[in-house]
Amino acid sequence: MVCQDEERCPIDDDLWPVFTKMKEAEAIILASPVYFGSATALIKALMERTGYIGSRWRGVFAGKVGGPLVVARRAGQNFTLAQLMYWFHILGFFMPGSTYWNIAFGREKGEVENDEEGLATAWNFGKNVAFLVKKLNT
Repeated sequence: MVCQDEERCPIDDDLWPVFTKMKEAEAIILASPVYFGSATALIKALMERTGYIGSRWRGVFAGKVGGPLVVARRAGQNFTLAQLMYWFHILGFFMPGSTYWNIAFGREKGEVENDEEGLATAWNFGKNVAFLVKKLNT
């Protein structure tokens, strides 16, 4: 929890500029493929580190709009979607829905383009994110 107690995280990598952009953003969408039944280690590290840094300044993400997108080959998609949604919930984001869960299916590069329902769901989710941001700013 060292990053929670500092003005800057003492781990010398590119997280701080990313966190700064996340703080400034009106909306955040996190996306992950499913590896071994769950979110990738990289997205989990981003969520954990920015979550702890953000909790130092209560409400840094509260009131922002956001939500998850997941791509899976066959299984683990619901668990991964839940993993990502928990991060948005605990940090106080507003999460719009879509026409179905924000999941698309594909294994090889480009296969997800064949998942018409998944693409439509992602498109509608994006439209709902933009709509909600606009409503909150009026």
